[in-house]
Amino acid sequence: RVAATSAAMSAKAGDPKIVVVIVDDHELFAQGLAMLLTREWGELFSVAGQTTYVEEAADLVARCHADVAIIDLSMPPLGGVAAIRHVKARHPRTGILALSGTDDLGLAEEALRAGAGGYVLKDSPAEEIVEAIHAVMAGRQYLSASIVAALRRPSGDDTLTPRERDVLALIAEGLSSKDIGERLA
Repeated sequence: RVAATSAAMSAKAGDPKIVVVIVDDHELFAQGLAMLLTREWGELFSVAGQTTYVEEAADLVARCHADVAIIDLSMPPLGGVAAIRHVKARHPRTGILALSGTDDLGLAEEALRAGAGGYVLKDSPAEEIVEAIHAVMAGRQYLSASIVAALRRPSGDDTLTPRERDVLALIAEGLSSKDIGERLA
């Protein structure tokens, strides 16, 4: 308990680490991701907490003073998009990285519209997740490489409008929401 207090105090005293929380209903995956970030990039990140419940996401962000929340999109019963909306409503400055097991463009768009700054697949290389965290922390949007590839693939059964595809393509280029709005105006 004393160690946790002094660690929290050192973080407040100018520790440059990005404070991350993980919201994922697969506890083993969340623990593995936390361990990986801590072991391989511990000088960059402090994984301050995790939860398996959507309903606890916003409170976890507040309790841990998180800079970035990594949120799994397929979490029962409310879903990760609901968690993103709750976190953004209560903590608009916290960056959110949506994590998914699918490269569904519609789901990516839904997560980004809810307030996520990035969308990464669970099977992405660890380095890509780290890159995405940094992008989200810097206020840039980030899309997983496979989402970018899916955007470039023509599809006859595409559920996205051409305008939605344009928006996602500009996000993939790293443009901010303001820049996207100006470019598409």
